[in-house]
Amino acid sequence: MNLKYIFLIIVCLLSFPVFAQKNVTGIVSEKHEELHEETSDDEHFHPLVGANVYWLGTTTGTSTDGNGYFKLKRISESNQLVISFVGFQSDTITIAENQSKITVFLNSSQMLNGVEVLHEKESTEMDYLATQNTQLISEGELFKAACCNLSESFETNAAVDVTFADAITGTRQIQMLGLAGTYTQITTENLPSIRGLSSNFGLTFIPGSWIQSIQVSKGVGSVVNGYESIAGQINAELKKPELGDKFFLNLFGNQGGRMEANADFRTKVNDKWQTAFLLHGSARPFENDMNQDGFLDFPLASQVNLVNRWKFSNKSNGHEGQFGIKYLNDNKLGGQIGFEPEEHKGGTDVFGLEINTERAEFFAKNGYVFSPYKSLGMQFSAITHQQDSYFGTTDYVASQNTIYGNLIYQSFILTTAHKFKTGLSYLLDDYQEEFNQRNYDRTESVIGGFFEYTFNHKQKLNFILGLRTDYHNLYGLFLTPRLHARYELRDGTVLRASAGRGQRTANIFIENMAVFASSRTIEVLEDSDKNPYGLNPEIAWNFGFHLTQEFTLDYREGTINLDFYRTDFQNQVVVDLDSNPQKISFYNLNGNSYSNSFQAEIQYELLRRFDIKMAYRWLDVRTTYKENLLRKPLTSEHRGFLNLAYRTRSKTSPWEFDLTVNGFGKQRIPNTKSNPEIYQLAKFSPAFSTINFQISKSFSKKLDLYFGGENIFDYVQENPIISASDPFGDYFDSSLIYAPIFGRMFYGGLRWRIGQ
Repeated sequence: MNLKYIFLIIVCLLSFPVFAQKNVTGIVSEKHEELHEETSDDEHFHPLVGANVYWLGTTTGTSTDGNGYFKLKRISESNQLVISFVGFQSDTITIAENQSKITVFLNSSQMLNGVEVLHEKESTEMDYLATQNTQLISEGELFKAACCNLSESFETNAAVDVTFADAITGTRQIQMLGLAGTYTQITTENLPSIRGLSSNFGLTFIPGSWIQSIQVSKGVGSVVNGYESIAGQINAELKKPELGDKFFLNLFGNQGGRMEANADFRTKVNDKWQTAFLLHGSARPFENDMNQDGFLDFPLASQVNLVNRWKFSNKSNGHEGQFGIKYLNDNKLGGQIGFEPEEHKGGTDVFGLEINTERAEFFAKNGYVFSPYKSLGMQFSAITHQQDSYFGTTDYVASQNTIYGNLIYQSFILTTAHKFKTGLSYLLDDYQEEFNQRNYDRTESVIGGFFEYTFNHKQKLNFILGLRTDYHNLYGLFLTPRLHARYELRDGTVLRASAGRGQRTANIFIENMAVFASSRTIEVLEDSDKNPYGLNPEIAWNFGFHLTQEFTLDYREGTINLDFYRTDFQNQVVVDLDSNPQKISFYNLNGNSYSNSFQAEIQYELLRRFDIKMAYRWLDVRTTYKENLLRKPLTSEHRGFLNLAYRTRSKTSPWEFDLTVNGFGKQRIPNTKSNPEIYQLAKFSPAFSTINFQISKSFSKKLDLYFGGENIFDYVQENPIISASDPFGDYFDSSLIYAPIFGRMFYGGLRWRIGQ
């Protein structure tokens, strides 16, 4: 179907308010003796988080959020709500026809009953109550595709684009709002993780089977998490010591020779301590050259990755904590067929590359919960990262040592309608980079403080106003203001808005490593000899609006999401591939640079257990290169997305079928007209589409088998490497990639679980 017709259908659906179904909303809290007529409920409000709320005699229900709040659609089968929570006496309330809001207080009980799951959430949900525009991606959504690592975890998600960086290393990158993934803050359990030297390959350092859930937020993030978020934030939650299977095993293989084994297991040491181990091993030992250009389509690779984490909890005094260690060793060997490092490294006979990475991390969190709304927490991490690499005759060796600390205190002012978070943070980055025997060493030390105020009026209107002040040893003092707002226009219709500033240091070598696999010379036009690489920091403002419309059609639920975001750069490190095809230039922006992003998405249960997601996105991303305002290269102006998911009726051993279609519009290709005609590329790429599928079969609750295919119609970019026959000549370039280079790829695997 033409993309414009999909968009018209979405807009038409949005225009029918009759689809909005009446809801019942309320708050569930613990009953206290001190509550009386002269005391404000808010002063002694103790919400129950995760309480079950469901219609009597049905399995239609939900659970309360972090504020004890719930929202549940009315049904014709029942008008009685059952509210239950472990350790408390259940209550049943009759809801009048004109009643829409309730407040429930549960009495504590000495009888502890088992917990029954009454409501199955969607695998991808828009957090209706969240102030920010946030999507929640569950483990079930990740299981719909190969999802071998975080870079492949967005194949069934329309908010994040996955791209290839070059035709030799096989590295996958992400984009949000049409901007490179470096403008998206990526955290692991709200600790900075993929940044600095890990920004290029870091997405492949988090195995998909380790991930419990992912939160994807568009626009600027919270000031609590720092100042670097510009286009959005992605937070990955790993499997916890206290939750999930006692043992989980995932085995994977594909026709490209990629083999993986992932295992995690957890154990309870005593009443206060629990631990978990996450293990990963992968290898690609076989050579593949499907397009017969003389280069490996993917490098030979091996990776060993492990995490050991510990969780401590003392419920008597509200003290909780966790700590852990991570270790990774990743090796890649690529280039031309027949390249042997011992024989050809440093020479000009055969082009080859090696990228060897070793990384270790210690992380810790410690917190005291004084009451449901008062707590003090500390986050800490220490990372050491070493990369030794070469690309033909280009050498790049770098190391990074990082220390991060964040102290957070949260409470409320007078009532819980006025909450706040405040604290101090410290970030130390020590970089040592050597590029072709020239050193680019630097140390960045940043100390900052923040205050974030949250207002909540009966879940109808809420906003978050944040401000942080940071002092950078190289850039001086700067402010980061941010605002997020949410307003429920009517039942089932929510409008969100956000605005804020972001700042970051560009790591020009690691973030653009794709050009190392080319003959381009690197030119840095310095602006200040005191700053990293002689360049000023990148500064941008992001503004956005998001509309959510829930509806019911033919007794089945659906959601429409519309959003628009604009990013304006006050300063940007421009990556110029256009001025000269034999050169890449880095310089600070002198002119305009912006991104406009509009997206329309619909999710709907078309038939029972048959879900459909459709999306269309329009991007207008432009940057001033020297004196010319041009579209950002290798970025589609139009993109369409379709995901179909069907699950059979069986609860214990269902079949699951998933199909994903991605359509990409034409993309501007950097200027190559000064090359000889044989090495010139067209100004724009052709439009194309890819189709992925997966079939899964569960055998009881312990074993799943899955089989799938990526790019099943075998669309590939023709001649992705310019001057592949002469990799040491003047025109060699493998970085201008707009489409898949491998083609059709089939894979299969199994998942095996033991216990709870």
